[in-house]
Amino acid sequence: MNEALERIGELLTILFMAIALGMDAFSLGIGVGVNGVRRRDVLRIVMTVSFFHILMPVLGILTGHYVGELLGYLTQFVSGGLLLLLGGHMIYSSLKSGANQFINYRSWPGIFLFSLSVSVDSFSVGVSLGMFHSELLLTVLTFGLFGGLMSLFGLALGRGVSRSLGDYGEAVGGSILFAFGLMFIF
Repeated sequence: MNEALERIGELLTILFMAIALGMDAFSLGIGVGVNGVRRRDVLRIVMTVSFFHILMPVLGILTGHYVGELLGYLTQFVSGGLLLLLGGHMIYSSLKSGANQFINYRSWPGIFLFSLSVSVDSFSVGVSLGMFHSELLLTVLTFGLFGGLMSLFGLALGRGVSRSLGDYGEAVGGSILFAFGLMFIF
């Protein structure tokens, strides 16, 4: 009976961790979705976010405890810096009609930056998981599933909101990303 309760507790912990890590993808998905995202791009973003939500904890587990402590402090600044860059560019693009786009959320580099920014905290979590004897494959697959699903929900919600915002959608989305970048840093 004790073993069954421990197993249920472990599964619930994995589930709550996956939801918590997926909240970044959800929140930031709203910001990008407000910019207007095509269905084809949504699929690419969701798949890439899912991949990074699997890759980053695995890399964290493999990297080890010492490096995780060192980078654990820096991940919020890296993630925040990426979000400031992405959000600032969106705001700039919305204000400058016809401006050249530095970061295109419909391009692979833009999707890569977005996915990395919402998944970098999974690295530190992966380092922590490496110290426990949990079901690591189940854990990282759950992280990937929830990261993808929550980014899908965020993108869909943001996309629905963008229809009512019109031309101001990109500025609003950039402001959301910029605000999350500031929150990560401070």
